[in-house]
Amino acid sequence: MDPIINAVLKPKSIAVIGASTNPDKIGYKVVLNLKNCGYENPVYPINPDAEEILGYKCYASIKDVPYVVDLAVVTVPAKVVPTVTREAGEKGVKGLSIITSGFSEVGDHALEEEVVSIAREYGMRVIGPNIIGTLSNSDKMNASFYNYLPYDGTAALVSQSGALLIAMAAATYTRRVGFDKMISVGNMADLDFADLITYLNEDENTSCITLYIEGIADGAKFMEAARNCTKPIIALKAGTSAHGAAAAASHTGSLAGSAKVYEAAFEQSGVAQAEDLNDMFDTTLALSLQPPMKGDNLLIVTNGGGVGVLATDAAEKYGLPLKFAPEDVQTELRKHMPSFGSAKNPVDITGGAGLKGYYEGVKYAYAHPWVDGMVVLYCETSVTNPQEIAEAIYNAQKESGVSGKPIAVSFIGGERCEEATEWLIEHGIPTYDAPDLAVKALASLRKQDEMLKTSHNAPYKPSDVDSAKAREIIAGARAKGRDALTEVEAKHVFKAYGLPITPTDLAHNVEEAIEMAEKIGYPVVMKIVSPDILHKSDAGAVKVNIKNEQGVRDAWKTIMENSLAYKADAEIDGLAVQEMAPWATEVIVGSVNDATFGPTLMFGLGGIFVEVMKDVTFKVAPIDEATALDMQSEIKSVKILQGARGESPRDQKALANVLAHYSYMIYDLRDEIAESDANPVIVYEEGQGVAVVDARIILTKK
Repeated sequence: MDPIINAVLKPKSIAVIGASTNPDKIGYKVVLNLKNCGYENPVYPINPDAEEILGYKCYASIKDVPYVVDLAVVTVPAKVVPTVTREAGEKGVKGLSIITSGFSEVGDHALEEEVVSIAREYGMRVIGPNIIGTLSNSDKMNASFYNYLPYDGTAALVSQSGALLIAMAAATYTRRVGFDKMISVGNMADLDFADLITYLNEDENTSCITLYIEGIADGAKFMEAARNCTKPIIALKAGTSAHGAAAAASHTGSLAGSAKVYEAAFEQSGVAQAEDLNDMFDTTLALSLQPPMKGDNLLIVTNGGGVGVLATDAAEKYGLPLKFAPEDVQTELRKHMPSFGSAKNPVDITGGAGLKGYYEGVKYAYAHPWVDGMVVLYCETSVTNPQEIAEAIYNAQKESGVSGKPIAVSFIGGERCEEATEWLIEHGIPTYDAPDLAVKALASLRKQDEMLKTSHNAPYKPSDVDSAKAREIIAGARAKGRDALTEVEAKHVFKAYGLPITPTDLAHNVEEAIEMAEKIGYPVVMKIVSPDILHKSDAGAVKVNIKNEQGVRDAWKTIMENSLAYKADAEIDGLAVQEMAPWATEVIVGSVNDATFGPTLMFGLGGIFVEVMKDVTFKVAPIDEATALDMQSEIKSVKILQGARGESPRDQKALANVLAHYSYMIYDLRDEIAESDANPVIVYEEGQGVAVVDARIILTKK
């Protein structure tokens, strides 16, 4: 654990720079909140015009404090912050929590950079600026201007929005979702999400990390921290509108948006993405209280058929479709319900089973090795007491002799059910007011287990690549003043990274084209090669199925005429002559350099699926072949690859190899490639491989 960050978040002493005697000032509220929450360590108000504030002795300057100071909470005006930062550094303060606003959020980046530069000069770390402060139940510390600590628990919340953090802190009491820490990070001029994930992963009071994210500056750093984290991470991402698409020159660039790339990055690094605030709270409740679900066998126990059906629908919706319980499970469960109950799954013990039915049924089923996770539903009845049912469920789980399996509960009813719900949460069982939410909680725990298995994999690096050759080709294009490769050049770069390109060469005249066509073998395809004509089909500069010498001559003439008609001053290098690959299923593979996460891979079916339906998916590069197989299953039209309507399955394994190699190419050449497309890529029947037919690479600006 970083000792400096530890001193900032678990300080043994706090100075409040800008402490005030005016109750309306933030500098007063911070001191008051430290006092009221019972902070047990020294507090040093810094105010040159006061003797004491709320019983604490004041000092004119941080440098006048005769004791060690771990953390300085800064509330002075923005223009004074550099001065007090240097004074804090000279004093030996370990870190600053800068509540003051008026920095990069209003456009003053220089002032913010000055403060961070001074802090680094003295080895200090900075939270903020533009924050509400830091709250910690385990440290009895409210170093903020919000009046109360959150409902006590074991989750930790890191939020870019201070106002939202205040609202969420208040909501923890009504939702009964417990947090040990809430950390407002504001502008993240220094400490960021990655730093805090790394710290909280080692914090003994944190079981689960929840993030409210508006933006991440260093996506690679974030993903590395998340991948190395062994605790569940939940992220609510705000501001998911697409960015940069208008200026994109490739298919991939026009399809990529920040929401899709963030979603991919979260998935790859083991972060559960919340849909909204409600989902964030519900998922935090589950992941902070329960272990991951290590299999797909979900058992639902209910006293009402209706809620059982709703839960069954939810299980299908959230990716945990129910299976009938094994016969031995059903036989035993029938002993604990009326004869008209159902032991299949959901297990309907009926309203007549009562307290004993819940206790015996849950205790037996929870311990059975077939059951990987359990949802228990209760509809309030006139003959049962919700509190007694809650205690029966809790005792059944504890007395089952089994641990490490998740359980979630839903109580549907009135005030007595609310009280029982609160009791269950206090005893470590996530409980919700609707059956679908309890099922969704188990689904999130199942996904957590799946992500843990893949998110810690080492970065993919194939051996069959020639990076030097690719960079030589790119350097040659740059030397000619071009910011895009020709198709032939792009294909040679692809080939250097082990991609199966169709045989292609560049002809400078018609006689060369004929010679090449005969060497490749008819039929062939001919295309214009021009840095000024990237979209060749739009220019009428592609001819396919050329079968003989006369066809080559005719194609040469037509392509040249069409190209010059399309762009009279186009620079033309010649015509590409390539093998006409047998047709099969078309897919598109491409990349963009995302502003946050860097080289990002795109995949989808070609033709109408990409042009109209935009049925594509994204991953942050590089990815391995197993992830590439998963990537294929994420598109809606995956059944076409799997063999729909009697068609043979396509070679998804070979396609995964292409996706993995392509991802490494864009990662390895991330300083050179801005965008790229392989479109189309032809995928043949299982075992028959893949062919890259067309290639486009747009270079980064130098």
